Amino acid sequence: MTDTDLRAALGVAPEPDFELDLPPGWARHRPDRAQQDAMLAGIRTRAMQAHRPELLAQANGMLRDSFEMMRRGDVVAFFTPSEQSEETLWAPASMLASVRRAQPDVSLDDVVRHAIRELGATALDDARRIVRFERDQLETVGEESLRVLTVVYLTPMPGTQRRKALQLTATIGRPLDMDADDPAIDGLRLLFDACASTLRWVRPAA
Repeated sequence: MTDTDLRAALGVAPEPDFELDLPPGWARHRPDRAQQDAMLAGIRTRAMQAHRPELLAQANGMLRDSFEMMRRGDVVAFFTPSEQSEETLWAPASMLASVRRAQPDVSLDDVVRHAIRELGATALDDARRIVRFERDQLETVGEESLRVLTVVYLTPMPGTQRRKALQLTATIGRPLDMDADDPAIDGLRLLFDACASTLRWVRPAA
């Protein structure tokens, strides 16, 4: 039973859904087992075509860990370049959408105040409905190290009395010798800012 089915069975109003304008060739996906299996099948095909079967086991482990992390983190959708087209914007980046929930001792307003005070969060635009902040850190994937810039967008979900918020988390990978203010990275920042600014709420699907 999905969370939506459970909420309906208990007579609880479903959480609002949302839409975003995405970069060319990008698509929204659910972090469920069907999507995990579909992505693994695509990786298997490419590995066999490249005569590199040893890459399949490594990719399978990384994919399994990634989907498990998304499920633990209340991720409701993820966005990646998916369409095999000349117009697709292929970039070392992705975006997740997750639900942040207020805790008994920490409200979402407390979270926002902390982000402003400690992380330099600012309003995304003049509407001030979305708070934005960044983190930059070193990460290791397999035997390779890289820098990862994380851009977080946080906005309250309507109808939840500010007890829930939608969090969009964009991650941008880059080589160790590339600065976070490199024009290519700055362009991706602006791209994700533009995507987040198009957020609009819609009625949840039946």
